[in-house]
Amino acid sequence: MNGLLESIRHTLGDTLFYGALSPAIKIVLLLFVGILPLISYLTFAERKVLGYMQARLGPNRVGPWGLLQPIADVMKLLVKEDTLPLQAVKWAFILAPCLVVGPALIIFSVIPIGPREGELGHVNWFITDVNTGLLFIVALATIGVYGLIIGGWASNNKFSLMGGLRSAAQMISYEVPQGLALVGPLMLGGTLSLVGIVEAQRDQHMWYIVPQIVAFFIYLVAGVAESNRNPFDLPEAESELVAGFHTEYSGMRFALFFLGEYANMIVISAVATTLFLGGWLPPFPHLLPALAIIPGPIWFALKAFVFLFAYIWFRGTFPRYRFDQLMDLGWKWMIPLALLNIFFTGLIKLWVSGGFH
Repeated sequence: MNGLLESIRHTLGDTLFYGALSPAIKIVLLLFVGILPLISYLTFAERKVLGYMQARLGPNRVGPWGLLQPIADVMKLLVKEDTLPLQAVKWAFILAPCLVVGPALIIFSVIPIGPREGELGHVNWFITDVNTGLLFIVALATIGVYGLIIGGWASNNKFSLMGGLRSAAQMISYEVPQGLALVGPLMLGGTLSLVGIVEAQRDQHMWYIVPQIVAFFIYLVAGVAESNRNPFDLPEAESELVAGFHTEYSGMRFALFFLGEYANMIVISAVATTLFLGGWLPPFPHLLPALAIIPGPIWFALKAFVFLFAYIWFRGTFPRYRFDQLMDLGWKWMIPLALLNIFFTGLIKLWVSGGFH
């Protein structure tokens, strides 16, 4: 991507390139070369890994080793009949999937997968660096739940409505500890910019997972719950609600819900990588300086894939929580623990800075 952008910049000139075309090109490349193919093959990887965990093969019929299965799935969804229930609230039924997938894709505009210009080539490895990037992510992430609620209500189906209500309760419960878990890295980094937080970890010679291991655990659990994945997939509980909020959806509208779920998984993994695992920074820079040869975006991708693998691992391992257990975990344990983490982080930061003297 770096070489392509450089050649376009040389052809068009700096003013036009940096003014408008560079962000637009990055957005197109990110969506159609990065995110959408990644989501397609993430579903394939999940089916294969779950197959091996359960002593079966997974998809292996379409193409060599089943590698063309995601393409077959996309084609099937494109030609599948797109039904609209007679008693559905049509405008809301159509709008709901867009509210789920839209904010998730917009969040990628502020996630840095590599360093600033000059550190690795002549192009920034992010679309934009907003000085309130973390706040921007939190604000957009809260919009997705409206899509689930509206989709469940607009379908005029009892199972869908129950799934939407569960999703609302779950999102409200776990957005609080997730937001509180972000405060610890924010206090240590001293900035809301995601690029700034990664650079602060570089300057302080540590990843924030070390002093913020409690916040990392809270964010990880809340992130799994926010994306409605096992063991917190109660809004879609097949054994109880058929498919929950998207029971009445088919065709491309169902595909948008599917796309939104996996896009949210990637967002949560990317944010965790940025805040707690040093983003694009290589591990052990002083002990193993040779690792710095590997470009930062590759390190970022490897770290994010660890979280994505954990999502699949959880799905193949844990049973589903009961709803009362879900609420108890969020309100009685994770929120108090997140508040204690903020309190002790503040005390330690004050002590280190000499504020007690």
